[in-house]
Amino acid sequence: MASRTRRPGAAAPGAPDGSRRRRLPMRRRLPMRLLLPVLVLVALMAMLMLRGYVHSEILADHRIQAEAATDKVPEKILDGGPVIDTRGGRATSLKVPDHRLVLTFDDGPDPTWTPKVLDVLKKHHAHAVFFVTGTMASRYPDLVKRMVDEGHEIGLHTFNHPDLSFQSKKRIDWELSQNQLALAGAAGIRTSLFRPPYSSFADAMDDRSWPVTEYIGTRGYITVVNNTDSEDWQKPGVRQIIRNATPKSGKGAVVLMHDSGGDRHQTVQALDRFLPQMKDKGYAFDNLTEALDAPTAHTAVAGPELWKGKAWIFLVQASERITDVLVVGLSIIGSLVIGRFALMLLLSGIHARRVRRKGFRWGAPVTQPVSVLVPAYNEAKCIENTVRSLMASEHPIEVLVIDDGSSDGTARIVEAMGLPNVRVVRQLNAGKPAALNRGLANARHDIIVMMDGDTVFEPSTVRELVQPFGDPRVGAVAGNAKVGNRDSLIGAWQHIEYVMGFNLDRRMYDVLRCMPTIPGAVGAFRRSALERVGGMSDDTLAEDTDITMAMHRDGWRVVYAEKARAWTEAPESVQQLWSQRYRWSYGTMQAIWKHRRALVERGPSGRFGRVGLPLVSLFMVVAPLLAPLIDVFLLYGVVFGPTQKTIVAWLGVLAIQVVCAAYAFRLDRERMTHLISLPLQQILYRQLMYVVLLQSWITALTGGRLRWQKLRRTGVVEAPGGPVPRQRARSESDERRPVG
Repeated sequence: MASRTRRPGAAAPGAPDGSRRRRLPMRRRLPMRLLLPVLVLVALMAMLMLRGYVHSEILADHRIQAEAATDKVPEKILDGGPVIDTRGGRATSLKVPDHRLVLTFDDGPDPTWTPKVLDVLKKHHAHAVFFVTGTMASRYPDLVKRMVDEGHEIGLHTFNHPDLSFQSKKRIDWELSQNQLALAGAAGIRTSLFRPPYSSFADAMDDRSWPVTEYIGTRGYITVVNNTDSEDWQKPGVRQIIRNATPKSGKGAVVLMHDSGGDRHQTVQALDRFLPQMKDKGYAFDNLTEALDAPTAHTAVAGPELWKGKAWIFLVQASERITDVLVVGLSIIGSLVIGRFALMLLLSGIHARRVRRKGFRWGAPVTQPVSVLVPAYNEAKCIENTVRSLMASEHPIEVLVIDDGSSDGTARIVEAMGLPNVRVVRQLNAGKPAALNRGLANARHDIIVMMDGDTVFEPSTVRELVQPFGDPRVGAVAGNAKVGNRDSLIGAWQHIEYVMGFNLDRRMYDVLRCMPTIPGAVGAFRRSALERVGGMSDDTLAEDTDITMAMHRDGWRVVYAEKARAWTEAPESVQQLWSQRYRWSYGTMQAIWKHRRALVERGPSGRFGRVGLPLVSLFMVVAPLLAPLIDVFLLYGVVFGPTQKTIVAWLGVLAIQVVCAAYAFRLDRERMTHLISLPLQQILYRQLMYVVLLQSWITALTGGRLRWQKLRRTGVVEAPGGPVPRQRARSESDERRPVG
């Protein structure tokens, strides 16, 4: 029996399927949350690059060759007519017959002047030849089609107008093929007419341009220069343009004019006078092949060539529209950034002056005990610091640690501390809102303070946090959350964000009476207000934003207590930061959607809906989503120009941010040294927030749901003024012991 050879990596006969699977290499797939944002960014950059290409910002060559010797140019070309044919290896030239004028227009089509030129030609029943560039034809294909439909002839003028004497044969072929591609997509034709950029009369042909003309002939093109130059590009006046364009002694001519490249109103006016004057003298205005009694220069295209042209035009048009949208987006984000900073600087200053003025009081001092709720899920590394910081409180409190099904002994650690006024409430894992509601049900007092299990309070925090309840209109109070682990770069970035983006925002929203979020790390509520809105809800992943919006809609004031400082442990890796901000972003979108009816309601709910919801949507969703446009255009402008203006504009925006950040740091009495990393934060952090928000949008639009996510903690955060006593060391066996 013949032997059989197994394929490499194939399982042996009789081997179990599991063995075969184990031998196959595992393929790591890029997560969709990364793939989609990356694809969007790549697509945007591709569209910008395409736009730059068709606007001659990329791959453009604006060099112009100096005059050279003419000894290699045949005399019959130098002394011949403006139509030069080098096809088939022979060089011949043709002149336009007497009393025939071939008007030629270079550098178009232009959206402003080409239609006016076409209108004048149509008015006087004249034909012409338009030597179009591929860049303009790609951008304005409808004008090219109109030229063909109205009987005019089209010639190539390269794609982006380089001096071909500087270019290689490969680049020349590229310029021609791309120009033809644009014509195919715009009008469904090819043309055999060509005019080199920066060309003049036939006798101006020299040893550098002649080889190009010869090569053009081998590619099947007839080169058309001119023998009558209107010099309209110099704008010498209508009369002078007419004099320049008029041939002598009734001779025929190829007349050079322009329908693009600047203000062409003199050209249009001159044309409107020139055409009837010359017709009265017996001249006919034909396109080139009509004047030479030759077959048309146009050839219809079909099949793949036509579809390639149409696809090209579609992509160029898409890039133009997308870029226009991006520019609008950039204008929006610029307005939002400047508007937000102006509002923050103005209103936060008003808030600071109001609460810091001598003798300011919310009302009668609040001295009654309060209940502090600490929801905890696997907070073994942090919970002892948290509880001990509360024990140093200057205000009478009871502490309820709600253990939400922890598996790391969190509850046992608190119970082992044996501290007075500290109770542990256990429940099966049900999420943070359920834990807070459980704590609310077990709380003894009428004011409820809520904090996270990884947060530490200063001794004065609770006292400062509850004083606004001296005003009976206040239903909730936001404290001043600060990053405790700010020594790393990512920690410093979040520190800037907390001081500038969150706390300065809260001052602004306090004045506007539409604060969107009581931070989970440090917030206080009136029990009656909580009960009226139904307690904490698990409808969204941002229960703190949800409950705050519900408070506003119920008519309660929500205020900011700047002196109620809490120190929280911020994520220490990009992955953890991503998870946290993803939950925040998605939860905020859910809360906005949940409370959308406030937009059309009356009373306090309507006021919040028409003031608070738009501000939250603009500043917390739209602005971060569009913010990377600043960096996209910065990169594009630096690489492709105008570099100097782009950098100055970006530095201007950065300067505004620095001023705003410095003011925020001054209000919070923070050291300015962390602002050194602000420029880098503005570049890198924006991209992360963009991807997070885009992922949140995708999740929302596809109907996906997220679970409440737990971040890994290190327990390194301590309140200023000295460390709290540390918990005893635990062995691995302690970590794994079942929860009692």
